Amino acid sequence: MQIVITDYTFPDLSIEEQVFSGSGFSLVSGQAKTPETLIPLVKTADAVITQFAPVNASVIEAMERAKVIVRYGIGVDNVDLKAARSKGIPVCNVPDYCIDEVADHTLAFLLASTRQVVPHSVAIHAGKWGLATPISGIKALRDMTVGVVGFGRIGREVVARLKAFKCRVLVHDPVVDPTQITLQGAEPSTLSEILKNSDAVTLHCPSTEKTRGLMGHEAFTQMKQGAILINLARGDLVQPDALVEALKSGKLGGAALDVFSPEPIPPGHPILGMAQVILAPHIASVSVPAVRKLRETAAGLALSALQGAVPANIVNANP
Repeated sequence: MQIVITDYTFPDLSIEEQVFSGSGFSLVSGQAKTPETLIPLVKTADAVITQFAPVNASVIEAMERAKVIVRYGIGVDNVDLKAARSKGIPVCNVPDYCIDEVADHTLAFLLASTRQVVPHSVAIHAGKWGLATPISGIKALRDMTVGVVGFGRIGREVVARLKAFKCRVLVHDPVVDPTQITLQGAEPSTLSEILKNSDAVTLHCPSTEKTRGLMGHEAFTQMKQGAILINLARGDLVQPDALVEALKSGKLGGAALDVFSPEPIPPGHPILGMAQVILAPHIASVSVPAVRKLRETAAGLALSALQGAVPANIVNANP
């Protein structure tokens, strides 16, 4: 029986090999990034573990024996959940890793943006001394309203951290009881209220049919002049052309992005080189403990399914 890992960004697969050791299952891996290369790789797989590969309907249809598909991560937008469900293949994720890492990174981005950390570091390295930006661009969170879109595990940790900085916190999540938001010291709000009233907006919702392109021309028009956008969720929540236009016009005073659409950002893209934009290569989830937990959990989910158990964290059980 074969466990196939379609793609990975780790130095090796020693952690996975350790989990599978003695199980009797063979591990096959590749760096398949297209449906054409994925199909022959997963055709006879009994379990599939994937990171960023596009596991679309055609790839799933080619699976002859798969009992489970496991995503290295929380989001599962690279896997066609409907196609897997129609074929009776459960799709699992790892929903409880990197929560603190992403929440910490959110605050790092927000503080770097409001305190103008990067421009001043760049200026000093260039031999300059003194203010590198207008004083108006340097703010204290105490004086700001921060809007949080999404109140899942990460969103809740972000709110908990924000409260320590004494800012007003607005939260929008249509599937969460507003009482839960109030109990954490934040204000339940509509998306329009967040856009209208927030000095900074941070995204922590999944990529779904309803949220893709959430931040487009209309949304940016509603935002306060000079507001900041933080995105550590998924790149396709933000329409890139609309984002660039909002930054160029000054409607947005800045942005801090760990994710983008597409990834990697193409050379020459107008977002590159914008001084008011902080960029990172989709690494907010990273720490040694988080990566180990991710890999051990993903491997364990695949192994449990092959051993006849119902795996945890199934995300496509219902339509």
